Amino acid sequence: MGCKACEVACKQWNQLPDDGFHFTGMSYDQTAHLGASTWRHVAFVERPVPLQGQTSGAGDFSWLMMSDVCKHCQRAACLEACPTGAIVRTEFDTVYVQPDVCNGCGYCVSACPFGVIDRREDDGRAWKCTLCYDRIGDDQTPACAKACPTASIQYGDLDELHARAESRVRTLHQQGVTDAYLYGKDAENQPGTGGLNAFFLLLDKPEVYNLPPDPVVPTKKALRSWASVAMGAVGMVAVAMGAVAFGREGRG
Repeated sequence: MGCKACEVACKQWNQLPDDGFHFTGMSYDQTAHLGASTWRHVAFVERPVPLQGQTSGAGDFSWLMMSDVCKHCQRAACLEACPTGAIVRTEFDTVYVQPDVCNGCGYCVSACPFGVIDRREDDGRAWKCTLCYDRIGDDQTPACAKACPTASIQYGDLDELHARAESRVRTLHQQGVTDAYLYGKDAENQPGTGGLNAFFLLLDKPEVYNLPPDPVVPTKKALRSWASVAMGAVGMVAVAMGAVAFGREGRG
């Protein structure tokens, strides 16, 4: 419902600095995007169409709200790009940045297909959601899920969450909201990342929520890239040999 309790709880628990209190002009969204000091971001998406299956006095207008966060991908681009081993996969299958090891190179920032991870201006190191690694290690619920008053954010065993989410989608479809679907639930749904450990129930195309429609870990394209380089090199050699051959014929 856009209360932003999750944003506040995240900042309080992780002692994150404020975002400057600047007026963005983006509806009621004053954090605008995820970043080094914003690990949870509630997006207010305004649409000039009514919400499917519902009637309201707003007419041809509706709000979509999504609490965005690090996806803790099954195949994490940031982890694969990190040259120092600062980014690790924990025993809870989450992706964690070790601030004492990070050297601020920024490779993870450019690798992430979701634009989640970011470097902090004051120290240059990379930061992102830890899924409250300290809390879940103590058998506690992450701060965002604990603070959510509507249970929009749910935490638990991934298989149980999948079943719960699929049931929710079926219920919405029965209520006439046939646009509802799960984004990033598994590798079949999102092969480019192997599926997401933080997945979402959406009511419109991913682009509407500022999510990539087909995110891909850059290293999955490495073989194709090297093949293109090899073909280019072969082509250059062929052109060079052809030029030499034609040059000799011209002199002859």
